[in-house]
Amino acid sequence: MKQETIVMIVGAGPTGIATSACLNLLSIPNIVLEREDCYVSLWQKKAYDRLKLHLAKNFCQLPHMPFPLSAPTFVPKNMFVQYLKNYVYHFIVDPLYQRSVESAWYDKSAQKWVVTAQNNVSGLVEEYASEFLVVATGENSEGFIPNVYGLDTFKGLVIHSSEYENGKTFGDKEVLVVGAGNSGMEIAYDLCNWGAQTSVVVRSPIHVLNKELVQLGMYFLKYIRCTIVDKMVLVLSKLLYGDLGRFGIQRPLKGPFLLKKETGRSPVIDVGTISKIKTGDIKVMTSIKDIQGDIIKFTNGQERQFDAIVFATGFKSTVRKWLKEDGGLFNEKGMPKHKSPNHWKGENGLYCVGFCNNCH
Repeated sequence: MKQETIVMIVGAGPTGIATSACLNLLSIPNIVLEREDCYVSLWQKKAYDRLKLHLAKNFCQLPHMPFPLSAPTFVPKNMFVQYLKNYVYHFIVDPLYQRSVESAWYDKSAQKWVVTAQNNVSGLVEEYASEFLVVATGENSEGFIPNVYGLDTFKGLVIHSSEYENGKTFGDKEVLVVGAGNSGMEIAYDLCNWGAQTSVVVRSPIHVLNKELVQLGMYFLKYIRCTIVDKMVLVLSKLLYGDLGRFGIQRPLKGPFLLKKETGRSPVIDVGTISKIKTGDIKVMTSIKDIQGDIIKFTNGQERQFDAIVFATGFKSTVRKWLKEDGGLFNEKGMPKHKSPNHWKGENGLYCVGFCNNCH
C-alpha cells in the first residue's frame, strides 16, 4: 500500500530535520526517511570524542532555535547533539528510521514523486508518494577510502575517520593518518596526545588558520571583499604560524575564503596539531605510493612500517544510486550541478539541502 504525503524528505541529518521543522511550523504534512536508527547519526554515532563545531555557534544554529546564550562560541559534540535532541522534540520531528531508500522517480501521469524504501526491521519494501521531494542526504552520506595499491595486503588496522572515537587503543603504535583536512589534523593531534607515534599524509596545499582567525574573517566578509579579507587573514596566519613549507605543508595559491567559495574546501582550523608538527611529535608524509604488508612506501622515496591507518579522506554523496530522475540538478558525483543561489531547486518539485553550494 502506497503512503501519500505532501513532502518527502530523504535523510534525517541536521538539514533534514530542519526542513521538517519548518514544514511542521507551516502545518505542511511531511515524512522523513532515515536509513540509520537515529537522527543526525553522523554526529551521534560517527564523530570522534573531541570534535567541536569548527564554526562559531551563530553560523551553525538551525532555523527558529538559536543556541543558548550560555553555550560556548565553538560548541562541543555532546552539547551539539543535545541541542539537536531539543530541536527534534520542540518541533515534533518524527522520522521513520531504518528505511534505506532504493529508488525515487517522478510519475508524470500522477504528477507525484514515488519513493521506495527497504524497511530494515521488517524486511518489507515500502512505497511512498508525494508532491515534493527533498534530498537531505548531504555530501557526507558514505565514507570514502581511495584505491591505494597494496592496501589489501596491509596486516594492521584500517579504518575510516567516521569509525574513529579516540586514541585510547593506539598508545605506542605507529599510526598513519591519511588526509590533512580538519578531521585528519585533529585526529592526528588526538592520537599523539594518547601516545601514538603519529604521522599524517599531506597530499595537497592547505590553509591553516585558528578558530579566532576564521571567526574574524567571517565577520569582515559581511563588509569587505573576499580577496581583501583573504590577504588580511593570511598575513595574520603567517605571523602566527610562520613558514610551514619547511615542515612539508604548502599554502594554496588562492586565499582561504575564496577557495571555500569556489571549491567548497575549508581551511584547516588548527587545534594544536601544528605545534606538534613543529616539535616533530607528528611527522608529515607525502602521498602513498604503494603498500607491501605493513611497509608503506611514499612518493618521496621514504619507507615506513605502520600498525594502523586512519583514512580521513572525506565522504561522498550517494544520491546517484537511488535518485532516478533529477532533471540535471546533480552532477556525476552526486553534488549540486549549479552554483548558488540556483543550486537547491530542481524540476517537478525536487529540492536539495545540506550540500556545498559551490562544489562541482
